[in-house]
Amino acid sequence: MQRKRYSPGRAPATLLGLGAGLAVTLGALTGCSAADPAEDVALDAKAGAASAPVAPPGRYRTLFEPCGAVPQATLRELLPGTAALTDAERATVLRGTTAVTYDTDRRVGCTWNADTEDGGAHRLVLDVERVVSYDPTVSDAARAQEVYTRKQLAAGIAVPTTPTPTTAAPTATAATTTTAPPTGTPTGPANTANTATTVNATSPATPAGPTTAPTGSPSSGATPPTEGVPSAPATTGLESRTLGGLGDTAFVDDTLGKAGGNGHQRVVSVVFRTSNVIVTVEYRQRTTGVAAAPDSKELQDRAQNLARLLADRLEE
Repeated sequence: MQRKRYSPGRAPATLLGLGAGLAVTLGALTGCSAADPAEDVALDAKAGAASAPVAPPGRYRTLFEPCGAVPQATLRELLPGTAALTDAERATVLRGTTAVTYDTDRRVGCTWNADTEDGGAHRLVLDVERVVSYDPTVSDAARAQEVYTRKQLAAGIAVPTTPTPTTAAPTATAATTTTAPPTGTPTGPANTANTATTVNATSPATPAGPTTAPTGSPSSGATPPTEGVPSAPATTGLESRTLGGLGDTAFVDDTLGKAGGNGHQRVVSVVFRTSNVIVTVEYRQRTTGVAAAPDSKELQDRAQNLARLLADRLEE
């Protein structure tokens, strides 16, 4: 058999066919793997719509310097024992002691102490905390409210809850029905007697006698007083409670206890929240011997006045 002549530079038809088929296959694979730009945009849009919204940051990013936040005149009023000190001693007391914290953008504090000539003492503590939420779905202010609520519950002050609306059940109305006597039932005196007999058989017997309650017995609808049970004490308006007109929410806690031998110590704390910042003003007074217990109203008024001054400072 005579072989076909080979010509350099010409590929056999079989190879050309294989090459063309391979090119078509690669093109199809490439077309499948490469995404259309329009489809990419659509996928990105869907992914963005499905992502959860990020909660807004808190209003405050830094805190003020605490020891310098209280005016000198206010400190002299809160610490009356400084009046008997020398100028140098008074300046030292009014300067206060800065609380040790690890991040002054997150928490700051200051303390002032002054003894009185009769052996008593006054102490003022200021604590300012900036709350930060690390959950992107919870705002800083919402997280601060959680911290504030725990403080309020620790003070024994109930947190009001929103009542769940309820649907009143329909009032049952007794329907009066009249049943006609069966056909053929005679009417008249005989039938009346039968009816009376049926009523007496189905109704409980009513005892004869007076229906008025005997003397000394509680009448219907009245609750007799219980002997030996004291009534609830009247509120004085100075008990631990929530406050209005101070920050976003606020409360005051008032506690009286013993100090030393016959002494007393009253601690008044005013706590309020403004956005993501919680401020605590703790003001306490200690008396000794036969001195009267510290006055609740006086301490509460002074602590609340200072708290409002600090709330105004936060608004600057």
